[in-house]
Amino acid sequence: MKKISLFSGCIMLLGSCNAPKNDQQSYEQFPVTSAIKMDTSSYSDYVTEIHALQNVEIRARVKGYLERFHVDEGAYVKEGQLLFSINNREYVEELTKAKAMYKSAAAQVHAAELELKNAILLAEKQIVSITEVEVAKSKLETQKANLEEALAHQAHAKLKLEQTEIRAPFNGIINRIPHKIGSLIDEGTLLTSISENDEVYAYFDVSEKEYLQYARNIKKDSVDSRVVSLILADGSEHNYKGRIETIEGEIDESTGNIAFRARFKNPDKIIKHGASGKIRLRKKYEEVIVIPQKSTFEIQDKLYVYVLDKDNKLSVRNIESKHRLPHLFIVTKGLKEGEKIIYEGIQNVKNGMSLRPDFISMRTIISQLKAK
Repeated sequence: MKKISLFSGCIMLLGSCNAPKNDQQSYEQFPVTSAIKMDTSSYSDYVTEIHALQNVEIRARVKGYLERFHVDEGAYVKEGQLLFSINNREYVEELTKAKAMYKSAAAQVHAAELELKNAILLAEKQIVSITEVEVAKSKLETQKANLEEALAHQAHAKLKLEQTEIRAPFNGIINRIPHKIGSLIDEGTLLTSISENDEVYAYFDVSEKEYLQYARNIKKDSVDSRVVSLILADGSEHNYKGRIETIEGEIDESTGNIAFRARFKNPDKIIKHGASGKIRLRKKYEEVIVIPQKSTFEIQDKLYVYVLDKDNKLSVRNIESKHRLPHLFIVTKGLKEGEKIIYEGIQNVKNGMSLRPDFISMRTIISQLKAK
């Protein structure tokens, strides 16, 4: 056993003596990239409330029995189309009575005019005193007032009769009809509501900080900065882009938010009044430092990268990022343009380690990420 050990030791020693000398240590190779400055953009999603361009309640303006439906729930109607009929017999009689009163008042006015004309003729012949003329004039004015009252009563009766037929105030979709035929309807009873959904409003709240960023962007690009997307409840994107039309005049003190309103076309009428969704607002960033998310790691909620020095030695560095893009971070502190960092394999390296860099440009990485 000892001879074997001695022989093995000699072999090892001989091999060591014959091995070529190499002062350079063989380092492991890792993909490396460098931080770049570029113009880019991202988006933020905001919960939105969706309202039809017009959404109004249809209420009865007269009392009576609901006699007939002319449309069904969910039907698309046009402005002026007949929706409901209320039994009108009472109102027909009221209008007939009002017309008769008007005719009677008109006849009385005619009689008063004849009396005044006769009184003037008699006064000119000094058969009656001038006082009779004044009395006749006063009587005529009274009868004219009665005629105006009768005319107003007739117009009111006619209006009441017309209101037994409820018509659409604009083009739109009929919503639920809560009452049935034969129901006794009081004045002001809700019959249904109607929504014009050819276009819709989307209301969403933005923080004061984000509002200020948006206000700066809109000065530079008033067209693109107003364009937004609508993400529907099922996660799909609405086929039509929207446009921010208005911003409220004050910030809500309780929330620190300010309300925006965007407008979207809805020709297929897919979006309904009261629907939910998210507004996707684009944000622009100019001349910002960008690195891959894959190059970073977190320790106690702080973000770190491995940075290479000129000798390809690694050091851990804390960085700050306030904005996250798809697969990328925008670095706001801790890293300069052109500084090299580990791109992949950060779990296999450690602080102070030296390596052989396999450089990949950030633009190549971005192109690859977009292609995925």
